[in-house]
Amino acid sequence: MPAAFSGRLAGPAVPGFQGSLDGIRAAHRNDIYKGRHMALNPAGEEILDCLRQVDEQRQLRLRDAGLGGQVAAVKAYQHQRFAQTYADQLTHPRFGDAARFFLEDLYGPDDFSLRDQQFARVVPALVRLFPRDIVDTVLSLGRLHALSEVLDTQMARCLLAQAPKPAPCSGEAYGRCWRLAGTPADRERQISLMLAVGQALDGYTRNPLLRHTLRLMRGPAQAAGLSALQTFLERGFDTFRAMKGAEEFLRTIAQRERALAAALFAGGDGPDLALSPGGQGVLGQAPRL
Repeated sequence: MPAAFSGRLAGPAVPGFQGSLDGIRAAHRNDIYKGRHMALNPAGEEILDCLRQVDEQRQLRLRDAGLGGQVAAVKAYQHQRFAQTYADQLTHPRFGDAARFFLEDLYGPDDFSLRDQQFARVVPALVRLFPRDIVDTVLSLGRLHALSEVLDTQMARCLLAQAPKPAPCSGEAYGRCWRLAGTPADRERQISLMLAVGQALDGYTRNPLLRHTLRLMRGPAQAAGLSALQTFLERGFDTFRAMKGAEEFLRTIAQRERALAAALFAGGDGPDLALSPGGQGVLGQAPRL
Protein backbone atom coordinates (compact mmCIF):
# COMPACT_ATOMS: atom_id res chain seq x y z
CA MET A 1 0.00 0.00 0.00
CA PRO A 2 1.34 3.47 -0.68
CA ALA A 3 3.06 5.05 2.23
CA ALA A 4 0.56 6.89 4.31
CA PHE A 5 1.85 11.09 -1.16
CA SER A 6 5.24 8.25 3.77
CA GLY A 7 8.02 5.58 5.88
CA ARG A 8 9.55 8.59 7.75
CA LEU A 9 8.90 11.88 9.41
CA ALA A 10 8.78 14.32 6.53
CA GLY A 11 11.30 16.65 8.14
CA PRO A 12 10.92 19.42 10.73
CA ALA A 13 8.09 21.86 10.39
CA VAL A 14 9.15 25.13 8.86
CA PRO A 15 8.43 28.12 11.15
CA GLY A 16 5.73 30.33 9.69
CA PHE A 17 4.74 27.84 6.97
CA GLN A 18 1.04 28.11 7.82
CA GLY A 19 1.35 31.87 7.83
CA SER A 20 3.07 31.75 4.46
CA LEU A 21 0.09 29.92 2.94
CA ASP A 22 -2.32 32.50 4.30
CA GLY A 23 0.01 35.26 3.15
CA ILE A 24 0.04 33.89 -0.39
CA ARG A 25 -3.75 34.07 -0.51
CA ALA A 26 -3.84 37.57 0.99
CA ALA A 27 -1.21 38.91 -1.40
CA HIS A 28 -3.02 37.31 -4.30
CA ARG A 29 -6.28 38.98 -3.27
CA ASN A 30 -4.53 42.33 -3.06
CA ASP A 31 -3.30 41.84 -6.62
CA ILE A 32 -6.86 41.13 -7.69
CA TYR A 33 -8.10 44.34 -6.16
CA LYS A 34 -5.34 46.24 -7.95
CA GLY A 35 -6.36 44.60 -11.24
CA ARG A 36 -3.03 42.88 -11.85
CA HIS A 37 -4.25 39.33 -12.51
CA MET A 38 -7.02 36.87 -11.83
CA ALA A 39 -7.60 35.00 -8.58
CA LEU A 40 -6.29 31.50 -7.97
CA ASN A 41 -8.60 29.03 -9.65
CA PRO A 42 -10.18 26.20 -7.60
CA ALA A 43 -7.32 23.81 -8.45
CA GLY A 44 -4.75 26.27 -7.13
CA GLU A 45 -6.75 26.84 -3.96
CA GLU A 46 -7.04 23.11 -3.38
CA ILE A 47 -3.31 22.55 -3.92
CA LEU A 48 -2.63 25.15 -1.21
CA ASP A 49 -5.21 23.49 1.06
CA CYS A 50 -3.46 20.13 0.58
CA LEU A 51 -0.15 21.71 1.59
CA ARG A 52 -1.88 23.22 4.63
CA GLN A 53 -3.07 19.77 5.71
CA VAL A 54 0.42 18.34 5.31
CA ASP A 55 1.90 21.11 7.45
CA GLU A 56 -0.71 20.51 10.15
CA GLN A 57 0.51 16.90 10.40
CA ARG A 58 4.12 18.08 10.64
CA GLN A 59 3.21 20.50 13.41
CA LEU A 60 1.58 17.68 15.37
CA ARG A 61 4.76 15.62 15.10
CA LEU A 62 6.96 18.56 15.99
CA ARG A 63 5.02 19.08 19.23
CA ASP A 64 5.14 15.36 20.10
CA ALA A 65 8.55 13.75 19.57
CA GLY A 66 7.16 10.29 20.27
CA LEU A 67 4.55 10.68 17.56
CA GLY A 68 7.19 11.98 15.17
CA GLY A 69 9.44 9.04 15.85
CA GLN A 70 6.66 6.53 15.34
CA VAL A 71 5.58 8.18 12.09
CA ALA A 72 9.20 7.80 10.96
CA ALA A 73 9.01 4.08 11.73
CA VAL A 74 5.72 3.72 9.83
CA LYS A 75 7.19 5.44 6.82
CA ALA A 76 10.36 3.35 6.94
CA TYR A 77 8.25 0.21 6.91
CA GLN A 78 6.14 1.41 3.99
CA HIS A 79 9.11 2.47 1.88
CA GLN A 80 10.78 -0.91 2.22
CA ARG A 81 7.50 -2.75 1.80
CA PHE A 82 7.09 -1.07 -1.58
CA ALA A 83 10.65 -2.01 -2.57
CA GLN A 84 10.03 -5.63 -1.53
CA THR A 85 6.64 -5.92 -3.22
CA TYR A 86 8.06 -4.60 -6.50
CA ALA A 87 11.52 -6.15 -6.40
CA ASP A 88 10.76 -7.90 -9.70
CA GLN A 89 9.63 -4.66 -11.31
CA LEU A 90 12.72 -2.79 -10.10
CA THR A 91 14.94 -5.25 -11.98
CA HIS A 92 12.68 -5.61 -15.01
CA PRO A 93 14.31 -4.46 -18.27
CA ARG A 94 11.18 -2.66 -19.40
CA PHE A 95 9.61 -1.52 -16.13
CA GLY A 96 12.66 -0.96 -13.93
CA ASP A 97 13.01 2.77 -14.57
CA ALA A 98 9.31 3.37 -13.94
CA ALA A 99 9.42 1.37 -10.70
CA ARG A 100 12.44 3.39 -9.56
CA PHE A 101 10.59 6.58 -10.51
CA PHE A 102 7.72 5.54 -8.22
CA LEU A 103 10.10 4.48 -5.45
CA GLU A 104 12.42 7.50 -5.53
CA ASP A 105 10.31 10.35 -6.91
CA LEU A 106 7.15 9.42 -5.02
CA TYR A 107 8.72 7.53 -2.08
CA GLY A 108 11.93 9.63 -2.06
CA PRO A 109 13.65 9.90 1.34
CA ASP A 110 14.54 13.61 1.31
CA ASP A 111 13.28 16.25 3.73
CA PHE A 112 10.35 17.92 2.00
CA SER A 113 9.31 20.58 4.56
CA LEU A 114 11.19 23.49 3.05
CA ARG A 115 10.38 22.23 -0.42
CA ASP A 116 6.67 22.30 0.30
CA GLN A 117 6.94 25.85 1.64
CA GLN A 118 8.74 26.94 -1.53
CA PHE A 119 6.22 25.05 -3.65
CA ALA A 120 3.34 26.87 -1.98
CA ARG A 121 4.86 30.18 -3.03
CA VAL A 122 4.81 29.25 -6.71
CA VAL A 123 1.31 27.74 -6.89
CA PRO A 124 -0.09 30.98 -8.40
CA ALA A 125 2.56 30.78 -11.15
CA LEU A 126 1.90 27.06 -11.61
CA VAL A 127 -1.79 27.51 -12.34
CA ARG A 128 -1.11 30.41 -14.70
CA LEU A 129 1.80 28.94 -16.68
CA PHE A 130 1.21 25.21 -16.99
CA PRO A 131 -1.45 23.45 -19.09
CA ARG A 132 -4.58 22.34 -17.22
CA ASP A 133 -3.69 18.65 -17.61
CA ILE A 134 -0.43 19.21 -15.74
CA VAL A 135 -2.12 21.30 -13.03
CA ASP A 136 -4.59 18.44 -12.53
CA THR A 137 -1.68 16.00 -12.11
CA VAL A 138 -0.09 18.23 -9.48
CA LEU A 139 -3.47 18.41 -7.74
CA SER A 140 -3.60 14.60 -7.64
CA LEU A 141 -0.12 14.63 -6.07
CA GLY A 142 -1.30 17.16 -3.50
CA ARG A 143 -4.38 15.14 -2.60
CA LEU A 144 -2.27 11.99 -2.25
CA HIS A 145 0.30 13.86 -0.15
CA ALA A 146 -2.33 15.19 2.28
CA LEU A 147 -4.30 11.94 2.61
CA SER A 148 -1.14 9.89 3.13
CA GLU A 149 0.20 12.17 5.86
CA VAL A 150 -3.09 12.01 7.78
CA LEU A 151 -3.15 8.21 7.55
CA ASP A 152 0.49 7.97 8.66
CA THR A 153 -0.29 10.02 11.77
CA GLN A 154 -3.28 7.81 12.56
CA MET A 155 -1.19 4.67 12.12
CA ALA A 156 1.51 6.02 14.42
CA ARG A 157 -1.00 6.97 17.12
CA CYS A 158 -2.44 3.47 17.00
CA LEU A 159 1.00 1.92 17.42
CA LEU A 160 1.85 4.25 20.31
CA ALA A 161 -1.39 3.28 22.06
CA GLN A 162 -0.06 -0.27 22.19
CA ALA A 163 3.56 0.54 23.06
CA PRO A 164 4.45 3.91 24.61
CA LYS A 165 7.79 4.34 22.86
CA PRO A 166 8.45 4.55 19.10
CA ALA A 167 9.55 1.21 17.66
CA PRO A 168 10.01 -0.40 14.23
CA CYS A 169 6.83 -1.85 12.77
CA SER A 170 6.26 -5.57 12.79
CA GLY A 171 3.99 -7.05 10.17
CA GLU A 172 1.47 -8.03 12.84
CA ALA A 173 1.35 -4.56 14.43
CA TYR A 174 1.18 -2.88 11.04
CA GLY A 175 -1.79 -5.01 9.96
CA ARG A 176 -3.64 -4.41 13.21
CA CYS A 177 -3.20 -0.62 13.07
CA TRP A 178 -4.01 -0.56 9.35
CA ARG A 179 -7.50 -1.80 10.24
CA LEU A 180 -7.91 0.69 13.09
CA ALA A 181 -6.45 3.77 11.43
CA GLY A 182 -8.11 3.87 8.02
CA THR A 183 -11.12 2.65 6.10
CA PRO A 184 -11.23 0.65 2.86
CA ALA A 185 -12.49 3.83 1.15
CA ASP A 186 -9.47 5.80 2.43
CA ARG A 187 -7.02 3.22 1.15
CA GLU A 188 -8.79 2.80 -2.18
CA ARG A 189 -8.62 6.56 -2.70
CA GLN A 190 -4.90 6.46 -1.88
CA ILE A 191 -4.31 3.76 -4.48
CA SER A 192 -6.48 5.53 -7.05
CA LEU A 193 -4.60 8.81 -6.62
CA MET A 194 -1.25 7.08 -7.04
CA LEU A 195 -2.47 5.37 -10.19
CA ALA A 196 -3.89 8.67 -11.47
CA VAL A 197 -0.41 10.21 -11.40
CA GLY A 198 1.01 7.28 -13.36
CA GLN A 199 -1.87 7.30 -15.84
CA ALA A 200 -1.44 11.02 -16.40
CA LEU A 201 2.27 10.63 -17.12
CA ASP A 202 1.50 7.77 -19.48
CA GLY A 203 -1.11 9.91 -21.21
CA TYR A 204 1.44 12.68 -21.74
CA THR A 205 3.54 10.29 -23.82
CA ARG A 206 0.70 10.05 -26.35
CA ASN A 207 0.44 13.82 -26.68
CA PRO A 208 3.41 15.14 -28.69
CA LEU A 209 2.07 18.68 -28.43
CA LEU A 210 2.10 18.51 -24.63
CA ARG A 211 5.70 17.21 -24.62
CA HIS A 212 6.68 20.04 -26.94
CA THR A 213 4.88 22.48 -24.64
CA LEU A 214 6.84 21.09 -21.68
CA ARG A 215 10.12 21.75 -23.48
CA LEU A 216 9.03 25.30 -24.30
CA MET A 217 8.15 25.83 -20.62
CA ARG A 218 11.71 25.26 -19.36
CA GLY A 219 12.70 28.93 -19.41
CA PRO A 220 9.47 30.36 -17.99
CA ALA A 221 9.30 27.57 -15.40
CA GLN A 222 12.80 28.29 -14.15
CA ALA A 223 12.09 32.03 -14.01
CA ALA A 224 8.95 31.35 -11.95
CA GLY A 225 10.69 29.00 -9.50
CA LEU A 226 9.12 25.91 -11.03
CA SER A 227 12.25 24.22 -12.39
CA ALA A 228 11.94 21.25 -10.00
CA LEU A 229 8.35 20.62 -11.10
CA GLN A 230 9.48 20.95 -14.70
CA THR A 231 12.26 18.40 -14.15
CA PHE A 232 9.89 16.00 -12.37
CA LEU A 233 7.38 16.15 -15.23
CA GLU A 234 9.99 15.72 -17.95
CA ARG A 235 11.65 12.84 -16.11
CA GLY A 236 8.29 11.17 -15.60
CA PHE A 237 7.38 11.72 -19.24
CA ASP A 238 10.67 10.28 -20.50
CA THR A 239 10.50 7.32 -18.11
CA PHE A 240 6.98 6.39 -19.16
CA ARG A 241 7.70 6.97 -22.84
CA ALA A 242 10.60 4.51 -22.66
CA MET A 243 8.17 1.81 -21.47
CA LYS A 244 6.17 2.21 -24.69
CA GLY A 245 2.93 1.74 -22.79
CA ALA A 246 2.40 1.72 -19.02
CA GLU A 247 -0.85 -0.25 -18.90
CA GLU A 248 0.77 -3.54 -17.79
CA PHE A 249 2.99 -1.82 -15.21
CA LEU A 250 0.15 0.19 -13.69
CA ARG A 251 -2.13 -2.85 -13.74
CA THR A 252 0.50 -4.73 -11.71
CA ILE A 253 0.63 -1.95 -9.14
CA ALA A 254 -3.16 -1.75 -8.93
CA GLN A 255 -3.54 -5.52 -8.47
CA ARG A 256 -0.83 -5.85 -5.83
CA GLU A 257 -1.80 -2.78 -3.81
CA ARG A 258 -5.49 -3.70 -3.79
CA ALA A 259 -4.72 -7.32 -2.92
CA LEU A 260 -2.56 -6.23 0.01
CA ALA A 261 -5.19 -3.75 1.23
CA ALA A 262 -7.91 -6.42 1.06
CA ALA A 263 -5.74 -8.94 2.92
CA LEU A 264 -4.96 -6.45 5.68
CA PHE A 265 -8.60 -5.45 6.11
CA ALA A 266 -9.53 -9.15 6.20
CA GLY A 267 -7.32 -9.57 9.29
CA GLY A 268 -3.95 -10.42 7.77
CA ASP A 269 -0.53 -9.17 8.84
CA GLY A 270 1.73 -6.94 6.85
CA PRO A 271 4.91 -8.52 5.48
CA ASP A 272 7.76 -8.81 7.95
CA LEU A 273 10.69 -6.79 6.69
CA ALA A 274 14.36 -6.43 7.59
CA LEU A 275 14.46 -2.64 7.89
CA SER A 276 17.80 -0.95 7.47
CA PRO A 277 18.58 1.70 10.11
CA GLY A 278 17.03 5.00 9.17
CA GLY A 279 15.25 3.52 6.12
CA GLN A 280 12.80 6.17 4.99
CA GLY A 281 10.46 7.18 2.24
CA VAL A 282 7.74 9.58 1.29
CA LEU A 283 4.93 8.86 -1.14
CA GLY A 284 3.00 11.40 -3.06
CA GLN A 285 5.19 14.35 -2.32
CA ALA A 286 5.28 17.14 -4.82
CA PRO A 287 8.59 17.24 -6.73
CA ARG A 288 11.74 18.53 -5.04
CA LEU A 289 12.46 22.25 -5.10
